[in-house]
Amino acid sequence: MTQTQDAACTKCKFFDDHSAKPQADDGLCRYNPPVTQPSAEAHGLWPVVSSNDWCGHFRLDTLAAGNAD
Repeated sequence: MTQTQDAACTKCKFFDDHSAKPQADDGLCRYNPPVTQPSAEAHGLWPVVSSNDWCGHFRLDTLAAGNAD
């Protein structure tokens, strides 16, 4: 069982610290597919998360390789 103090999006292999960062510690969660938008012309959007956020999908075996945050 993961303790919440060990959990963080930045430690997850599904965290993407995309280059067009709105804020320094934001990233994209790539665990689920992008969220669809109401219009057909709009692109799907990946959820933006803070590096210290975490979700119920976090598990120690999904840690990002080489990430020791």
